[in-house]
Amino acid sequence: MSATTIVHLLRHGEVYNPDKILYGRLPGFKLSDRGQRQALTVAEAVATHDITHVVASPLQRAQETAAPIAAAHRLDVETDERLIEADNQFEGERVAVGDGALREPKHWPKLVNPFRPSWGEPYVEIAHRMLGAIHRARRAAEGHEALCVSHQLPIWTVRRFLEAKRLWHDPRNRQCSLASLTSLVFEGEELVRIVYSEPAGTTDPKVTGA
Repeated sequence: MSATTIVHLLRHGEVYNPDKILYGRLPGFKLSDRGQRQALTVAEAVATHDITHVVASPLQRAQETAAPIAAAHRLDVETDERLIEADNQFEGERVAVGDGALREPKHWPKLVNPFRPSWGEPYVEIAHRMLGAIHRARRAAEGHEALCVSHQLPIWTVRRFLEAKRLWHDPRNRQCSLASLTSLVFEGEELVRIVYSEPAGTTDPKVTGA
């Protein structure tokens, strides 16, 4: 009989970002006080789960979100580069609608093709690298549970890929709140269901905090 393995995809907690820029892969963006509380809330929510493997994106906010969960299970936080945020040409800019970089004509050509979004990394490439990280975590935790800390866009993209939905989408409709869990249940190597939960509550998908 095939072993049941669960791979939890955890979006990191809220980030300290007083200037409200799109920080993407920029270094030095840590969790806010609220983000730290969100990480602790998730750690409490999964305290009784059979987690045997914790891995995170290399970015500081993901590592900080993973830390209390790993500590509660007496595990080290491993790092997988494939869980990183999407590459983004607007890093360091303000990108709210009607504000900042999106008002500058020089940036408009980046917005023309919805299949290759403004960040420059195609959806399918995001999905494929996330799948590689997911299956590595599944093998590492076979018969148990793994927890992977990543970012909103990569998590939502791979979920849509697994659900056989088109990958380009309206970001305002993403179901991937801060510190939410998208849990992939496998029987052997076969994905049998996806379960979404929000142990730290719901947050607005339009609010940047990738």
